[in-house]
Amino acid sequence: MSEMRSSLEEVRSRIILGEFCVKNVNTTNFPGNYPGYDDTWDMLTFQKTFRIEVGQLTDTLMEFDMVGIDAAVANAFRRILLAEVPTMAIEKVFIYNNTSIVQDEVLAQRLGLIPIKADPFLFEYKNIDKDKDSAEEEVSDIDSIQLCLKIKCVRNVRASKDSSDPQELYLNNKVYSRDIKWIPVGNQADVFADASIGPVHDDILIALLRPGQELDIVMHCVKGIGKDHAKFSPVATASYRLLPELTLLETVQGEKAERLKRCFSHGVIELEEVNGSKIAKVVNGRLDTCCREVLRHDDLKNVVKLGRVRDHFIFSVESTGILPPNVLVAESIKVLMAKCQRFLNELDSSDME
Repeated sequence: MSEMRSSLEEVRSRIILGEFCVKNVNTTNFPGNYPGYDDTWDMLTFQKTFRIEVGQLTDTLMEFDMVGIDAAVANAFRRILLAEVPTMAIEKVFIYNNTSIVQDEVLAQRLGLIPIKADPFLFEYKNIDKDKDSAEEEVSDIDSIQLCLKIKCVRNVRASKDSSDPQELYLNNKVYSRDIKWIPVGNQADVFADASIGPVHDDILIALLRPGQELDIVMHCVKGIGKDHAKFSPVATASYRLLPELTLLETVQGEKAERLKRCFSHGVIELEEVNGSKIAKVVNGRLDTCCREVLRHDDLKNVVKLGRVRDHFIFSVESTGILPPNVLVAESIKVLMAKCQRFLNELDSSDME
């Protein structure tokens, strides 16, 4: 009976990579999906097993493990990070002069994709009147940021006569995101006195100019979310993978151990000296990249079991720099909680009817 339960537990908690197929591919822990296994959901059990472990945290990158949840919930966090955490981005571009070779539409698109450093939670969503001309829209200090880009390329009178380098011959021949300036609206200069509103990165190339060419542009930034337009997405990437699990079924030594080590990514398997013989040992299965190279070797494919832990997700969140990745993860959790509360409120209201 205990062996049967152990087998059912492995089916429920592990995904096994075989030579010609993937076993136990059911990715849900929803009760009732595994016949003969009592998997009734229990809050106390969930509270005991669920945990989050942060492995790496920098200004732009966060890697953490989320253990004890269903794949649907993990994917919900990923989708919310991509599409439902708000940011500020350039929405309206008013081009008063553009004599560069870059077309107005392409230039506006390029400007819109530049990440803007501004706390979106200090602004409100802008109420856009579709019947009103966009040129007549008023810029409010509570829902908009105004930026400008005014630059002209001229010849460098101090350049050497024999020089052919545009960098030396011309001034302002390259337009970078650092040339975009913030124009405070209303009392924004006082409210955001300590905040350096502007592009996140100052070295994004926008256009190339030659003497006589210039740009005179005014931009309006508004609050939005990624599902409306990708420019509002706060992450460069947000992904997750299941924790790899490698199990050696027998002792592998000598030349076989050397070959087994080469079948996996660096650091997954190391060789240990035991009684003058090199023996393979799994050191860090987390580094495995799901490569099944070992299955090409007839004498090795049956000595190792390749698996993935079904409810252990390794998340990688890379911010565009607008907000720190740990703040983005916290906000995604708030968004999911708000969605759940809305759903519960709908259920309550339908019961009352």
